[in-house]
Amino acid sequence: MIARKQKTAVTVISKIAERCRTSDACLVVVYGDELGRKYTLAQGQLAIGRSAQCDIQIDQEAISRQHAKVVAGFGETVISDLGSTNGTYVNDELVDSKALADGDLIKIGRTILKYLSGNNIEAAYYEEIYRLTTIDGLTQVYNRRYLNEQLEREIYRARRYSRDLSLVLFEIDNFSQVNHAFGHLAGDAVLSQLAKLIRGNSRREDLVARLERELFGVVLPEINLKNARNFAERVRKLVDSSHFDFEGAAVQITISLGCAAIGQQSDVPSMIAAASQNLALAKHRGGNCVSG
Repeated sequence: MIARKQKTAVTVISKIAERCRTSDACLVVVYGDELGRKYTLAQGQLAIGRSAQCDIQIDQEAISRQHAKVVAGFGETVISDLGSTNGTYVNDELVDSKALADGDLIKIGRTILKYLSGNNIEAAYYEEIYRLTTIDGLTQVYNRRYLNEQLEREIYRARRYSRDLSLVLFEIDNFSQVNHAFGHLAGDAVLSQLAKLIRGNSRREDLVARLERELFGVVLPEINLKNARNFAERVRKLVDSSHFDFEGAAVQITISLGCAAIGQQSDVPSMIAAASQNLALAKHRGGNCVSG
């Protein structure tokens, strides 16, 4: 009898724990309007779409009136597409229905939501809010604010210890033509894939960031101007030979790059200005080249 009671108690506790984890789960906007807003799954279901009747209303042309729904059950949360025009993506994968795991990124139109679950949702939520101050939600590389902060620290360190330091800025050539030919959703996909490509071909100590729409920067500690040019040229060739994809359509892009190194540039604004000037020169030469 004692053994049976212990077994029953364990089963009940397990089910309660599973129920708590799903009902306490939430979605957080990490890219798009209302950045940082949290939607809890306390009621067990959230409808997402352009309609005002949806729990999460996202008023964008790329989003259907009833686009998707998220349902929390016992121990599992599932997102299902509701026959939307442009589809529902989880971690850049087009899905009809998928069980969500903690940290999954859901892309609806041009908005990205992050699914959070676990024993301490409040802590996870505030940690995510902090991440939003440093990370670009679309590309998952650092943002301009973080690049400025880290570049200032690297300039101080380089001057104090007489070390090399370089900055490379690069921009997609004629990016508006990509959006015009394939649509803004394709443009977002290209930006995300480009950031992943550059990050995967940089050193761990390099800092890759998205500064504006199609403008990126890479901070290169311990790298002089000559080697910065070599890095930039390698990146240029890599992008030129790569194929970017959106829903089966191949998108070809090139980038222009401008380099600057610590020297006469004594602070963040002057170093960014020098790299920007060289980037403008590269674009003036017709693009798909390096200047600096």
